[in-house]
Amino acid sequence: MKLTVTSRTGEKKSDVKKIRREGNIPGIVYAPGKTPEKIIVNGSEYGALMRKVKSGQLPTTVFTLVAGNKQQKAIVKEVQYEITRYEVSHLDFEELNDDVLVKIKVPITITGAVDCVGVKLGGTLRQVVRFVEVECLPKHIPSEFVVDVKDLGIGQVKRLADLKVPEKVRPLAKETEVLIVVAKV
Repeated sequence: MKLTVTSRTGEKKSDVKKIRREGNIPGIVYAPGKTPEKIIVNGSEYGALMRKVKSGQLPTTVFTLVAGNKQQKAIVKEVQYEITRYEVSHLDFEELNDDVLVKIKVPITITGAVDCVGVKLGGTLRQVVRFVEVECLPKHIPSEFVVDVKDLGIGQVKRLADLKVPEKVRPLAKETEVLIVVAKV
């Protein structure tokens, strides 16, 4: 996903407020071994792209930040919001290098919840973990982990070991960690 950005020089609070009044978003790009780069993100373009991102998949979405002739791949590391209006007030990006490992939170998506055996018998489906932190190269970033729960009975669980994790992706949690459980009510 391409996102138009421009360099930002102002240090004052009034400069940042002016950026927001114009409908844009102040941001910063962090890169290993480099000085953080202050940027201005095109607010309307960012909003349009967010409508295309599936819920929960922002941490795994790779953006191409375009500043004139310069392009760099990055992921969103933090989003700050205006408390009262819930509008994006600041974005933190992390630059991706093809040969440097990145730690990222990958969302877990549940399928088969409607047909779950344990739920039909009166149990409650609980998702204990919503994201799994993994380490991998940028080209191997999975968009999500899908867990099918239709065969779970009451008292049964799905663990990290049950996920289909790609070969070049390393989970940073223990394989015994419980992700989903069908609890007795």
